[in-house]
Amino acid sequence: MHVAIIMDGNGRWAQRRGLPRPAGHRVGADAVDRAVTAAAGRGIDVLTLYAFSCANWQRPLAEVRGLFRLFRCYLEEQTQRCLEQSIRLNVIGRRDRLDPRLLEAIEHSERSTEQCKGMILRIAVDYSARWSLMRASQISSDIVDLDHDAFAHRLATVNHSVPVSDVDLLIRTGGECRLSDFLLWECAYAELYFVSRLWPDFDADDFESALLEYSRRDRRYGRIDDEAVDSPEVHHA
Repeated sequence: MHVAIIMDGNGRWAQRRGLPRPAGHRVGADAVDRAVTAAAGRGIDVLTLYAFSCANWQRPLAEVRGLFRLFRCYLEEQTQRCLEQSIRLNVIGRRDRLDPRLLEAIEHSERSTEQCKGMILRIAVDYSARWSLMRASQISSDIVDLDHDAFAHRLATVNHSVPVSDVDLLIRTGGECRLSDFLLWECAYAELYFVSRLWPDFDADDFESALLEYSRRDRRYGRIDDEAVDSPEVHHA
């Protein structure tokens, strides 16, 4: 099972408490730990977290720098923990605009955990699904032979990504109900789960609630059950 999370609400969490926005990002890092632990404990195969989008470069420079410092520290601190839990870490997205120190930390974490056989933890940094799709479409090959799997491989190459299955469940915190340029190809048939709780408050119980709601969904991928053929309601997604 592949779960993806849009971790939204750090800044608002801080502002509601009269704190600077970076304080929300720091507390949000604790929520990342809780989500990773909960996902690994439930046997999730892949967990993809949306940490920084290409659009986030428009934020104040101080906030952007703070986010990248926080992410570098997280990688340095959590790599050993990933090894202990056999979690393979993979950072997806563009790398040409990242600080060399951050890029070094990313590559070190990926090399250190590449033999881990447990859950794959993917963190999207400087990521844009539209950019990925455009770049993948520009890779030269015989377009006649390009099928779903071949294009998915292109996306993986563009995003420095370990090949994984499509997203089964997409969770977004913070009350917003949109994808925000996240995994548009991979979420074609994902179940979407939106929750108002801000990311720093998201915990294992919230993760479990999302999985419970997912278990209630009927995923048909355009098909219908045999017993529903004679039903007047035939327009299923």
